[in-house]
Amino acid sequence: MILKKLRSLTNKNQKRNLITFSNPESIITEEFRTIRTNIQFSSEQKRTKTILMTSPSLQEGKSTTVANLAVSMAQQKEKVLIIDADLRNPRIHSIFKLENSIGLSSVLTNRNWFEEAIKETNIGKLEILTSGPIPDNPTELLGSNVFSRLLEAASQTYDVILIDSPPVLEVSDTKLLANQCKSVILVLRHGKSKVDKAIEAKKVLKIAKAELIGVIINERS
Repeated sequence: MILKKLRSLTNKNQKRNLITFSNPESIITEEFRTIRTNIQFSSEQKRTKTILMTSPSLQEGKSTTVANLAVSMAQQKEKVLIIDADLRNPRIHSIFKLENSIGLSSVLTNRNWFEEAIKETNIGKLEILTSGPIPDNPTELLGSNVFSRLLEAASQTYDVILIDSPPVLEVSDTKLLANQCKSVILVLRHGKSKVDKAIEAKKVLKIAKAELIGVIINERS
């Protein structure tokens, strides 16, 4: 199911625009509301709370899409958590202008408690677990029982958990994450994402026993 085709989220001066927060009356913000509604209907049927968001390859607008969708959900009074699980090339802390010395990797290596690593925002009930310092062994950390327990604990506190993961065809990290999260949204960029890569990404997710609940297509700027 195509959740929505999005107009470009970027411009020459602001590559990672949090438009749902800066311009809540814009057409793009309304498009994110539509995506949010579509996901809610899907979630009611499948009892989905934790959603992994990925893309076939790099630079397809995945992290920006995660951030704007989370803001849209938080504006509807939902308690939302973003987890930046891209431990190789994290972006969420940059989008929200957050400090990143403590985050997911810190929790997974038992350096900090989950509660210590969570960062609040001034956007509704949106909270963020940034990536933390880039580790030497991201695949092992994301496939660990510690990460599984973290997701289980978070699901008791938050209405929705959006996980920003690495591109599914680039590294094996996303396959491990997809298996744990089950529900996945694939982000594509019109004019950049190749059809064969999108098909391959769908196959990889199926092998990981994850359910692709929808696709978001970004228009290229």
